[in-house]
Amino acid sequence: MRDLKMPEQRHPEKAHRPDNAQPKKPSWIRVKAPGGAGYNETRQIIRENQLSTVCEEAGCPNVGECWSQGHATMMIMGEICTRGCTFCNVATGRPEALDAFEPGRVAHAVAKLGLNHVVITSVDRDDVEDGGAEHFAQTIRAIRHRAPGTTIEILTPDFLKCGPEALETVVAARPDVFNHNLETVPGLYPSVRPGARYFHSLRLLQRVKELDPSVFTKSGIMVGLGEDRQSVLQVMDDMRAADVDFLTIGQYLQPTPKHHAVARFVTPDEFASYEKSAFNKGFLMVSATPLTRSSYHAGDDFARLRTARNTKLGLA
Repeated sequence: MRDLKMPEQRHPEKAHRPDNAQPKKPSWIRVKAPGGAGYNETRQIIRENQLSTVCEEAGCPNVGECWSQGHATMMIMGEICTRGCTFCNVATGRPEALDAFEPGRVAHAVAKLGLNHVVITSVDRDDVEDGGAEHFAQTIRAIRHRAPGTTIEILTPDFLKCGPEALETVVAARPDVFNHNLETVPGLYPSVRPGARYFHSLRLLQRVKELDPSVFTKSGIMVGLGEDRQSVLQVMDDMRAADVDFLTIGQYLQPTPKHHAVARFVTPDEFASYEKSAFNKGFLMVSATPLTRSSYHAGDDFARLRTARNTKLGLA
């Protein structure tokens, strides 16, 4: 993996935060260090195309497993975010201008990796008038042209400071899955996701279904930030009211001492209970484990998601 700068350099505006001691991870959280031929091949393709991945920028614990299988989540629109969420390890600051050639490079990498399913995400770009919506659309179209057999999942910002046409632009490009994470329960938004608004994000997901009912919608939250079980169940109900198809729940892992503290490590049994509750509430697909992340096993989950909808519609 690339050498990362020290947290104080990557997040200079967060240096005032008090250190939060990082607790020792339980056995069910620990993963093997990345490496191997498949991992190195994926890494080389990413480097050759001058691309960023959320796998590296956010310090995903599953990077070794996913990259060894040729799966990488591309992060478009740069490596610098205009938000300062306290859970996130992506650098915050003033981004550079959008790269007009990036959609083509992403498409080339997707084709070279031979992906059946790809996840495209981005930093927040509040400095751009449409929040980067057209850049997302161009990336989707470039992949469709270069790798027509690849299904496309996008994980978008909230487009909070844009007009409704921003979301319409992205949905019109016809991704197979539209993912926007709520990230946490509404009561923790002021401390965890201060630049976002819970009900705006919820409405965004609902609006996608109104614009194109055929698009699968997906959202996720982290647990272990200080939420209680009832608040998690309420988020599930809110998502179902917005017709969200797919829910992911994973353990929050504190990137550095300057980030939001881990309140506790949620046990595998608790995750299994959340999964059962979510299916009972009507989600077509649920992934709830300590190491679940938005794009973890996304291709396999998409196949199951499609099967679940066909079964529900009596088409299976």
